[in-house]
Amino acid sequence: MRKLSVGVVAGLWLLAAIPLLAHHSVSMYDMANPTTVVGVVQKVEWTNPHAYIYIKATTVTGGAAKTGVGDQWAIEIDSPNFLKHNGWTSTTLKAGDTATFTGGRAKDGARTMRCTTVKLASGLVLRS
Repeated sequence: MRKLSVGVVAGLWLLAAIPLLAHHSVSMYDMANPTTVVGVVQKVEWTNPHAYIYIKATTVTGGAAKTGVGDQWAIEIDSPNFLKHNGWTSTTLKAGDTATFTGGRAKDGARTMRCTTVKLASGLVLRS
């Protein structure tokens, strides 16, 4: 009976972990070929499960960067909790700030990216 209970509990834990793994997939982004976008912040959404920074791009380089200058980009970053542990606050970036974002651009060419680092105008580089 004890072995059956342990097996059932282990099975339930595995089933519960599957949605978490699916949620954190970055398969829609080209993480193997980083793209760098420099832009002016339009809006910051400090929300769970991921925060977003909306920018107007002034420069796009690397990776799949063929287009996107002058366009609005949606920059996906980690959760506010993760960001706080890496030196961020909800006011680290504000509308009007210029910053450099590096990460994986959407494989379908959309103006969105899964950002891995942000370089602020001050030169400070933060994990995202």
